[in-house]
Amino acid sequence: MTFEEFEKNGGDLPGLPPALRSLWHDARGNWDEAHRIAQEDGSVDGSWVHAYLHRKEGDISNARYWYARAGKTAYAGSLDEEWRKIATSLLASNCADEQKS
Repeated sequence: MTFEEFEKNGGDLPGLPPALRSLWHDARGNWDEAHRIAQEDGSVDGSWVHAYLHRKEGDISNARYWYARAGKTAYAGSLDEEWRKIATSLLASNCADEQKS
C-alpha cells in the first residue's frame, strides 16, 4: 500500500495493523479512537504510536515512557513530521511483512 492509499483509505482496509489504524484515526481528528487502539496494541509499533499520541496531547512524561517502551528516542520535530515518519516506517514494514507471506 502506498502512503497516499493509506492516507485516503487506511482505516477502511481489512487487516491493517493496529498501529497504522491508530495513526489513520488520529489524522482524521479522532484522538480518542487512535489512543484506544494504540493502548490495546501491545506491540513495539503500538508503543511508538502511543508515545506520539501522548506527545501530541502534551503529556510529555507519559510520552517518554512510551518512547522508551518502543525503543525510540523522543522526536524533536513537528507533530506532522513525526506522524509522517511513523506512518512511512510502519507502511514499509507492513509491505515487507506482506511480501514474506
